Amino acid sequence: MVQGDKLFRRVGVLGGMGPEATVLLMQRLIAAVPATDDADHIPLIVDQNPQVPSRLRRLIDGTGDDPGPVLAAMAQRLQAAGALALAMPCNTAHHYAPAIRAAVSIPLLDMVALSVMHAQGLAGPGGKVGILASPAVRQIGLFDAALVAAGLVPLYAEEDAAMLAIIRRIKAGGPDDTSRAELRAESSGLLARGAIVQMIGCTEFSLIAGATDPGAQAFDTLDCLVQAILTFATAEQAA
Repeated sequence: MVQGDKLFRRVGVLGGMGPEATVLLMQRLIAAVPATDDADHIPLIVDQNPQVPSRLRRLIDGTGDDPGPVLAAMAQRLQAAGALALAMPCNTAHHYAPAIRAAVSIPLLDMVALSVMHAQGLAGPGGKVGILASPAVRQIGLFDAALVAAGLVPLYAEEDAAMLAIIRRIKAGGPDDTSRAELRAESSGLLARGAIVQMIGCTEFSLIAGATDPGAQAFDTLDCLVQAILTFATAEQAA
């Protein structure tokens, strides 16, 4: 896509999981572009679909509908609308990445793989990586295989119920001081167990990413995705 004298590749966003996290992705992408005019920014096609079946109910409670077919249909719509790659600002939903990839012929910018690569650069061989995420992420081992293959040791917060409560509070009412204090406590617990490098592995936590223990070297998986979108969208300019 040509905007002014710039050539961009359009990215489709599978959004709504949750809605604020999708808006935050767009805000961070806008902030990452050294723009002097509207036309300098990255074109997106956003499917903001809060009706994607709950990943938490499906994976934790075992009672919800399967999000996979809904995500696959969203991916197909985005490709048909002109997207040349896909991005999904929800860590847990990457459990359904195989269904998305099978439904389209364009790449999915994989937030899990991108984040593990970033963690490897920070932690080094044998390093412990704390994962601040939904209990579903631990249950399905979303990051585990990739972290172990990279020579890293995954550590999770010990209080699943507390992590789930923070997520549900943010989904219901947005960020608040209670959520920040509870996330900091979980981050401090990981730090005490040797996880200096910590990843924000839930896009609800991305809304309070600054609440991690100040002694931790924390990074947000959402930022890894933002950088991948920027790199993909602008790649043809250098060609």
